[in-house]
Amino acid sequence: MLSVEGQHKIESLLVSSNLLTAEKLTAAKNEALKQAKPLISLIAETNLVSEEDLTRISAQAMNVPYVNLTTLTVGDEIIKLLPREDVETYMAVPFGLQGDHLAVAMLDPTNIQAVDFLSRKMGQSLLVYLASRPSIDHVMSQFRSTGLVDITALNVDQAEKDDKDNAAPSIKDAKNVQNLVQDAPITRALNAILDYAAQSRASDIHIEPREHELKIRYRVDGILQDTMTLPKSIEPALISRIKILSNLRIDEHRIPQDGQFQIHSSGKEIDLRIAISPVVWGEQVVVRLLNKDSSILTLNSLGFRGRAARLITEGIHKPHGLTLSTGPTGSGKSTTLYAVVQELKSVTINIVTLEDPVEYKMDGINQIQVNPDVGLTFAAGLRSILRQDPNVILVGEIRDKETADLAVQSALTGHVVLSTIHTNSAAGVLPRLLDMGIEPFLIGSTINTVIGQRLVRKLCEKCKEPYQTTDSETKSIVDTLGKVLPKSKGDLATVKEDVGYEVLPLVDDKTFTAYKAKGCNACGGLGYQGRIGIYEVFSMTPAMEKLLLAHATTSEVQNQAQGDGMLTMKQDGYFKALNGLTTLQEVARVAADF
Repeated sequence: MLSVEGQHKIESLLVSSNLLTAEKLTAAKNEALKQAKPLISLIAETNLVSEEDLTRISAQAMNVPYVNLTTLTVGDEIIKLLPREDVETYMAVPFGLQGDHLAVAMLDPTNIQAVDFLSRKMGQSLLVYLASRPSIDHVMSQFRSTGLVDITALNVDQAEKDDKDNAAPSIKDAKNVQNLVQDAPITRALNAILDYAAQSRASDIHIEPREHELKIRYRVDGILQDTMTLPKSIEPALISRIKILSNLRIDEHRIPQDGQFQIHSSGKEIDLRIAISPVVWGEQVVVRLLNKDSSILTLNSLGFRGRAARLITEGIHKPHGLTLSTGPTGSGKSTTLYAVVQELKSVTINIVTLEDPVEYKMDGINQIQVNPDVGLTFAAGLRSILRQDPNVILVGEIRDKETADLAVQSALTGHVVLSTIHTNSAAGVLPRLLDMGIEPFLIGSTINTVIGQRLVRKLCEKCKEPYQTTDSETKSIVDTLGKVLPKSKGDLATVKEDVGYEVLPLVDDKTFTAYKAKGCNACGGLGYQGRIGIYEVFSMTPAMEKLLLAHATTSEVQNQAQGDGMLTMKQDGYFKALNGLTTLQEVARVAADF
């Protein structure tokens, strides 16, 4: 832990190293005081300074050596020196020998007890470095690759016996899967599948029975990938093990079942949501991984820029009204609302959420889990919330007229209401509410901001390559962005302020610089790492209210929103492609119809 003197030293180094101006540091201090959190945590969460730079400055302040391991490959002989459980417990990774000392990188090198324990365990003196979490995670992934179970060699009969013998322990009494029956072959197999998924940044695991085999597929950055094929004989024991951990009935194979449990991986707590459904060749299992320790997202880190970001900020800081996020399943709607909640969070207001399910647990927020089995629906929960003196209400989804009516009434009675609704575009939200039976004048007087969104894969920063666009790509860019690109250099400043992007070629340029995915070790050869949103955002205007009173169609709303200055999702995506955040191909994949 840093002393007060150490924190002051970091502040001084940030300014003297030109990583932060004195004005930005002062603003960050005021915000940290407002949110009642440490300044260093706020700087890291808001990406004012990169994680590596912040770690390097912290090392200087603590007078310990710093190391960046994000591109290092550690030899097997070094990996074998420290057991995997100790690596995860202490977030410490050995990465080389320096004379008679073993070099070890840690998140907290000031933990003397941990350093002493590791030194005694490995039987040699340590040279301890401070490293960032991405550095530690990068080396940890190499530790895991050496410890995966040979799943195909499992004895399924013994596995089933072990599974039944060890069915008693409750997941509630365990912090992670590894605590449960470590020596059971099926348990080790499941641990390996889950652990590898966490290291691969997978959002979902699909366990799919086929006629003669069992397929395991991971969804990474929104794309499903074949990962492994297992023998059919392992299927009953593996699915039974998942059911036991999820507190589901192992003898029920005819109806769908839903459950959940937790694992501990790379020093992080990960919630697993389980959905089991009967299919032709057995039971399909889909596991959703929800990282509880994921960094706090901001509107900027999600990809909101320029006018879109301003409209959202203005809308949510009004004293009342609705902010709606729309898009298909898996388009990041809930994540956007979580970022908005983080923007609004303060000790001076009461924020209550109603979710199905509660995906991420947030400190300082009152979160309610919908449970239709006992009558706690969105509508019933919303009625209850209104008696809890809320300032801000987050409703997970507006699914029906009753919930929509209550959300509108809540916005009318002085509450800020955030919610999601399923439509294909932002313009489709208003006709959808009309279709639900909400009066046009109520929609016009309550809605502040509407957000439409999709997710595209982000290019890997380490290996992306610039190239000059082809004739067809250039034509597509001009057709899509022609009306919003600057016509001359004199227009650059105005357009930058509006769209929020730095790289803005002129509309009559013969070619444009775009970027393509190459692939490297850092991104697993995919060329992409992570995802970012492409958005369209509009606010309610007098012209839009007139359209509502005339029961306007989606296309009429779309035309009016664009006339008011809205960028479409495809336009926003193309700007991100020209700025090296994604590729033109990714934008075409998810926003071809915009």
